[in-house]
Amino acid sequence: MADYPRTVMELRDWFATEAACREYLQRLRWPDGVRCPDCSSMKIWSMKPPFYRCSQCGYDFTITAGTLFADTHKPLRLWFEAIWYVTNQKLGASALGVQRVLGLGSYRTAWNWLHKLRRAMVRAGWEGLAGGGANRRDLHRRATAG
Repeated sequence: MADYPRTVMELRDWFATEAACREYLQRLRWPDGVRCPDCSSMKIWSMKPPFYRCSQCGYDFTITAGTLFADTHKPLRLWFEAIWYVTNQKLGASALGVQRVLGLGSYRTAWNWLHKLRRAMVRAGWEGLAGGGANRRDLHRRATAG
């Protein structure tokens, strides 16, 4: 089995339900079992999906707590489709394209999602253009030199 779906049909088969999305996210986030995000305890009570409660500290949380999916009102299935769409665009995705493909009601939602996804895809510690030998001050001077 592949690590990720290769086609949109595979994506829709893999993540046909919210439960399937939560299970996948749980395997990625906690490969050794669910942990409390507050105290790291593995003594967790499963409550009515998607909620968990830590038996050690009493903290209530969901699989999406502390992720880019936290506090979303849209289904995870739609988020997963957005991720697939954005990562499979050869020349990059636009907010308007995301809005149209996913059927989002507002351009602002699509723009916010796209920026959340872009931030999540940047490697930690990545220096961008400045990592190629020039520092940010030099790049700024070059860009503003007239």
